[in-house]
Amino acid sequence: MSVKVEKTEKNIVNLEFEVSAEAFEAAMQKAYIKNVKSFNIPGFRKGKAPRKIIEKMYSPAVFYDDAINFVFPEAYENAIQEAGVEPVDRPEVDIKQFPEEGKNLILTAKVTVKPEVTLGKIDKITVEAPSYPVAKKDVDAEIERMRAQNARIVPVEDRASQLGDTVVIDYEGFCDGVAFDGGKAEGHSLELGSGQFIPGFEDQLVGKKPEEDVEVKVTFPKEYHAENLAGKDATFKVKVHEIKAKELPELDDEFAKDVSEFETLKELRDDINKKLKDSAAQREKQELENNAIDFVISKMKAEIPEVMYENRIDDMVRDFDMRLSYQGMNVEKYLQFSGMDMAAFRAQFKDQAVKQVQGMLALEAVAKKQKIEATDADVDAEYAKLAEQYKMEVDQIKTYILADDLKKDVVTNKTIEYLLSIVEAKPAAKKTATKKTAAKADAEEKPAAKKTTTKKTTTKKADGEEKPAAKKTTTKKTTTKKAAEKAE
Repeated sequence: MSVKVEKTEKNIVNLEFEVSAEAFEAAMQKAYIKNVKSFNIPGFRKGKAPRKIIEKMYSPAVFYDDAINFVFPEAYENAIQEAGVEPVDRPEVDIKQFPEEGKNLILTAKVTVKPEVTLGKIDKITVEAPSYPVAKKDVDAEIERMRAQNARIVPVEDRASQLGDTVVIDYEGFCDGVAFDGGKAEGHSLELGSGQFIPGFEDQLVGKKPEEDVEVKVTFPKEYHAENLAGKDATFKVKVHEIKAKELPELDDEFAKDVSEFETLKELRDDINKKLKDSAAQREKQELENNAIDFVISKMKAEIPEVMYENRIDDMVRDFDMRLSYQGMNVEKYLQFSGMDMAAFRAQFKDQAVKQVQGMLALEAVAKKQKIEATDADVDAEYAKLAEQYKMEVDQIKTYILADDLKKDVVTNKTIEYLLSIVEAKPAAKKTATKKTAAKADAEEKPAAKKTTTKKTTTKKADGEEKPAAKKTTTKKTTTKKAAEKAE
């Protein structure tokens, strides 16, 4: 294939390439077979009219859209490979020459491509070495968390309610003396201090006794998801029915046996200590990697197309939507509950997207400069590792993860290893390793920042067993500008 390449502006390339008349004729026949049933031609049964009759009545252009969509993906892929460019967005496609009278089809594509990256000197990387020492209090905190998880809930009759207690209540809310929708419940269990209700509500139920009536006055937050209540004062009429308290188990060897596979409390504490240290070490390593990548980014020069950031945000929104789907929600419902519009929601991801795109380009530039590649042996070893991880056969793993995608992962990991090999770490301010608590509801969490490095994802089989997620090259359906529409 003969491809003409023209750079029109920064990161924009115009490609001109051909599809042979023979290849396009085969695509036209394929388009005819696809659409013939929709034509009702006098003298022929519906769907039985010959192609030439249809083309005579409607012109051959009636099949151009589908025919071009059949030939475009392969022709475009061949063109970008021959041109040696790497697109980062969908092309804008046009037809320069229609394949009339045996002529070849000539297409043009305006393509946004990856930017050229210039690296500064990175023979030595000087960054902070993060440190997260594990202290006795961290082990104690984990033990207390386990005690709380295994606490018994017992009725309280000899005292008033306290923070940490669970109260069983009926309530009804009023604004300006009028009850509002969604503000009423009976027999609701509420842990005081949990933050389940709007600020101030739970505090006013502290110091109350069973069968006591309480009038709770609060102000809804200005950003409250229900616009008719946002920022308004409200009064809740509350009836306290029961008070329940957590009864923590005794901290002894019996506790260790009940909550773990260990026989003694000392063994349990030693295991927790080891796991916290392992987690801290992993966190230190990850932060050191990110610090090294940030150093490379600071030495990098590149004019990055905005579309690369927008595409990364698209990926993040899809990932977030998938996580929400596990809870029976989606992004649309999330936006309704949070009171945000899509623009504000996407804006939350912008800093992460910028960092990740910059990190990806930085690692690719380092790999290119250092001639870091993935050998067949590297890929085979990675397949074997994944097969062991997922308890599957290597051939089965290969159906989920393409070798080219695995090579990219291997090159990324090798590049990070190279960067760590030239790091001269300076001590950082010491920090205590803290264990993050689970969010009350994943749907209320802010989207989590992704690591700069490539991470393999997994999906769930129907039976709940994990399998590696298939990585596939995205294909883009393209239509014409003259025969129909421009490419999407």
